[in-house]
Amino acid sequence: MKEFSELVSVIKRLRNREKGCPWDIKQTSKSLVPNFIEEMYEAVEAIESDDKRALCEELGDILLHVGMQIEIAEENGDFTLRDVLQTITNKLIRRHPHIFKDDCEKTVVQIKQDWEKIKMEEKKAHRESILDGIPHSMPALIVAQRIQDKAASIGFDWDDEKPVLQKMKEEFLEFEEAYNEKNKSEIEKELGDIVFTVVNLARKLEIDTETALRVTINKFETRFKKIERYFKDNQMDIYHTNLEKLDEIWEEIKKYE
Repeated sequence: MKEFSELVSVIKRLRNREKGCPWDIKQTSKSLVPNFIEEMYEAVEAIESDDKRALCEELGDILLHVGMQIEIAEENGDFTLRDVLQTITNKLIRRHPHIFKDDCEKTVVQIKQDWEKIKMEEKKAHRESILDGIPHSMPALIVAQRIQDKAASIGFDWDDEKPVLQKMKEEFLEFEEAYNEKNKSEIEKELGDIVFTVVNLARKLEIDTETALRVTINKFETRFKKIERYFKDNQMDIYHTNLEKLDEIWEEIKKYE
């Protein structure tokens, strides 16, 4: 595509040792990581806020980072753009045998299981466990869901959400016991078990836990800012009030949502 070729040309110009930008020339594959992560989160924010214009811009920023990483790799003789494109194309074909090989219908669950099995076979020379390869630098909720997905790919999973609901009750009772005993270490462990089970329940219901939590965070933030606006509009000091008043306003806000 003409536009893609133009982007590649611009990146090469920026990285040109004689005529390029000093900042871009200075960058390495590792130095760009923080910015890369920030751009991805900004894209996620645009998606969640349903801001199409912002998403268009943020996807462009991500594409720029992908281009920069490939350009740096080409300069170092590691791999080329052609290698990247061919690698992902081949991977998609290998991991979708029901489309490109067997030509048969499969459920979403079966497709995910096949993906993990094929991936494990591809990586077996470098990984000892099916759980290997999950970046633990990701948010813990995402890591929990990916671990559960991988375990489920070999059948280590309940058939539906009912046993998970029962497990949640058990975990909460264990948490209450640790809480009543004031055992801080056990409280932390049991609370972690509750969260892990909640992730499992969400997974069984085909809900992304990270997304669900972010929706709740955004809802809380919106309501709290309305409380602040209420106090400001009524020339009241929010720092000199009580929980009863704050809760009263909170409930009033909820009525009009």
